Amino acid sequence: MTQDFEIIAKTFMGLEPVLAKELTQLGAENVQIGRRMVSFSGDKEMMYRANFQLHTAIRILKPIKHFKALSADDVYEGVKAVDWTQYLELDTTFAVDAVVFSEEFRHSKFVAYKVKDAIVDQFREKTGKRPNISVTNPDIRLNIHIAEDRCTLSLDSSGESLHRRGYRQESVEAPLNEVLAAGMILMTGWHGESDFIDPMCGSGTLLIEAALIARNMAPGLFRKEFAFEKWKDFDAELFDKIYNDDSQERDFKHHIYGYDIDIKAVNTARLNTRAAGLTSDITVEQRDFKDFTQPKEKSIMVTNPPYGERISTPDLLGTYKMIGERLKHQFIGNDAWILSYREECFDQIGLKPSIKIPLYNGSLECEFRKYQMFDGKMRIFREEGGSVKTEEEKRQMAEKHRFKREREFKKRLEEQEENEEADIRSFKFRSLEKKEPRKPRETRETRYPRDSRLSKDSRKPFKNGRNFDKKRRFNHDED
Repeated sequence: MTQDFEIIAKTFMGLEPVLAKELTQLGAENVQIGRRMVSFSGDKEMMYRANFQLHTAIRILKPIKHFKALSADDVYEGVKAVDWTQYLELDTTFAVDAVVFSEEFRHSKFVAYKVKDAIVDQFREKTGKRPNISVTNPDIRLNIHIAEDRCTLSLDSSGESLHRRGYRQESVEAPLNEVLAAGMILMTGWHGESDFIDPMCGSGTLLIEAALIARNMAPGLFRKEFAFEKWKDFDAELFDKIYNDDSQERDFKHHIYGYDIDIKAVNTARLNTRAAGLTSDITVEQRDFKDFTQPKEKSIMVTNPPYGERISTPDLLGTYKMIGERLKHQFIGNDAWILSYREECFDQIGLKPSIKIPLYNGSLECEFRKYQMFDGKMRIFREEGGSVKTEEEKRQMAEKHRFKREREFKKRLEEQEENEEADIRSFKFRSLEKKEPRKPRETRETRYPRDSRLSKDSRKPFKNGRNFDKKRRFNHDED
């Protein structure tokens, strides 16, 4: 029987409850919500599954030591007390990421240097040599988090941020982060029970994330590798079993539609959809939102219109007024969810939302609002038994200081640390010793390159040496 250990899943501000729910459904124990993270416990299989299957995590950390530090020397001694031969060898490369919220430690780069020094000095004292510590793609990535005097030293089991799914071939200006897109969809409660529409789809991120959720497909399917695959105790057989298990996937009987006025965005969304092998579930067309008409089937709309920040839009307020008009007259009987930034933009929609959820898109303090569209006047709708808010939405809207709590925490962060790429900073140190280049490790990408074009008679790729019949994922036919 394998032993459980502490694990931390990082996420974006506002997505913590969604991530906690995902973890609970995955079977994690002791799930506890924190700031931009959720802690839980599990075994090696749970850690592998968290990386592979979670839609709203950006990084999975395995803490190896908690200690207190009031000075840089305390950090050095705390790190040096770890037996690093358990995790590293002389020919192992590593990098250090640091996140610091402390009056004592003002610069995360300085903390990262102290961690590096402690590890290198321990090896020098034991062997007379230092490990090779500077590469673009380290074998081991370490993370140290300091909150005032409390330090958590962890192994990073993910490597590259988990929002980098691997299906995005091209992008458009200001693309929506994949983890944020998945979190938005999960917040709506939609899991494929109806058609899904994004009338301003850009590069298609919401469309693809919706298809993965609808089919219950693991977002890690498209990744080349995870950091834990380079660990000393990596269990290849266990991970192969997880990777090749599609028993939890389900059929999707509805359809996903994406529209955009920009033909470049349409072509980009189609390219990304093909790369994900989801063209049978997703249709992308060039169409202006002002021409949107009532869908034939029950549908949900989730969209992220321009805010006028990174994407300039002529007559921005007019665009939002048009959105409200289209929803009111051409989306009757359905729910629409809109993520935006400016209050004046929401005002132009001219509709009463049933719920407002605070979310950050990068450094922008946004709101994710739900609009329940019904025919006729509100009074008549209610008299006939209609309800604009669910009991859960009423409870959430009644919570005091929902936005203030997030705002106060945000003040502690530097502006450039608002997204995960800056929040988890990577500092690499150049080796003073030369060594023979290591033979590249074979990955799933080298075993079966996703961009190769299979013939129609040969769409059964070999995954990890096994016959892996997933032809819809590798369908490179045109839409």
